[in-house]
Amino acid sequence: MLHVLSYDYVPDILERREPFRPAHLALIREYFEAGRLRLAGAIGEPVRGALIVFSDPDAAADFVLRDPYVLNGLVTAHRIEPWHVVIGA
Repeated sequence: MLHVLSYDYVPDILERREPFRPAHLALIREYFEAGRLRLAGAIGEPVRGALIVFSDPDAAADFVLRDPYVLNGLVTAHRIEPWHVVIGA
């Protein structure tokens, strides 16, 4: 089973994220290279949130505590939920 972290962003996320984006992407890379994060990306057009897929719920919870987007008020809400994958690559 995987776990999905979903984010809701502030309306002007594209403008406000720039100072924090390199650190946010570095954190994503860190979790991915450690095998704790499987997929990540923004959702919506225009961007309104993100989905990040983790191997376990503790990884997702730890990520939220360290994410510059959360720490700097760009995330208005988040949820961590189990994802019961039926089929995948």
